[in-house]
Amino acid sequence: MPLFVGTSGWQYRDWRDAFYPPGLPVRRWLEHYAAAFATVEINNAFYRLPARETFAAWRERLPPDFTVAVKASRYLTHIKRLRDPAEPVDRLMTHAAGLGDRLGPVLLQLPPTLRADPDLLDTCLACFPPGTRVAVEPRHASWWAPEVHEVLVSRQAALCWADVRARPATPLWRTTDWGYVRFHEGRATAWPHYGRRSLSTWLTRIATTWPATSDVYTYFNNDPNAAAVTDAVLFARLGCASGLTVTRTPLGARGTARQATTNQQPGGGPNPNGAHP
Repeated sequence: MPLFVGTSGWQYRDWRDAFYPPGLPVRRWLEHYAAAFATVEINNAFYRLPARETFAAWRERLPPDFTVAVKASRYLTHIKRLRDPAEPVDRLMTHAAGLGDRLGPVLLQLPPTLRADPDLLDTCLACFPPGTRVAVEPRHASWWAPEVHEVLVSRQAALCWADVRARPATPLWRTTDWGYVRFHEGRATAWPHYGRRSLSTWLTRIATTWPATSDVYTYFNNDPNAAAVTDAVLFARLGCASGLTVTRTPLGARGTARQATTNQQPGGGPNPNGAHP
């Protein structure tokens, strides 16, 4: 199982000195991140969709084995609330195409006030180009219904497994042959870290749900105090110790177990403002 391990964004001021070396200019942070990790989730696309040229410039700075997941614009998910999706989906994918072979999954994080509408979701997913990996992160309990499960399966979209305070915030449905997991906030000291036991439990869930050939993308969204970086390293180490194939992390997976080659459907991204839901 190629287990992709990364963080939700890379440009956080409080990562200076904790992850980025003292004196390293911000303009070099992407290269430093990409040498340490093999994947990232771009959050700033949610707030303001970067131009295709920006995506293309990022691609030129990333190694060939790097994978970028892109969070869909809030215009599609929070303003339009999935209505009339054709134009915003086309714009998102046209811009993100600048990543070329670095482009990985697209994340649709739905607003917590949006109630389940399977037909609306089905129409939206149908607008994505064939072969696009789309993960959906609903945040209203009404979405946990058989009809929604059927839409995800029929469109080969992944239900994004989300963790909040070391507990699943979603059902642990497997709806396609790849997975997507987001870690929002742990309960360990110091906040918002995750503890070893919690991460081990998530690894067990992943390993018992998907076969060894499946890609599973995991991103740590608990960025304050550089918790995302240290938790990603620990998660990778625990994954390697359990025999999983894990993408590189700083100080971590390399040399301790099998390491994935991430030349399939790459992609990634940052949140320059360090803010995200």
